[in-house]
Amino acid sequence: MTSSELMLEGINLMFAGMGFVIFFLFLLIYAIEFASKIINRFFPENEVPASQSNQSAAVSSSDDIARLRPVIVAAIAHHRRQQDLK
Repeated sequence: MTSSELMLEGINLMFAGMGFVIFFLFLLIYAIEFASKIINRFFPENEVPASQSNQSAAVSSSDDIARLRPVIVAAIAHHRRQQDLK
């Protein structure tokens, strides 16, 4: 085989490989969408009314900050102690 024939074979192989990969990715996308529809059909999410979701989000946000404040203070104190030792 000449070098031009080898180059053409390489290009053909490259496009065949790229085509296979693109086909597989599209197939994977459609398989995930199909699985999502099946799961949502048989296992629907519980919907919460908008008024309750806003109240629970506000309460949990302030509760999270209150629980995390001592952890943050301890982490800052630890970091400052480590900086003083160096």
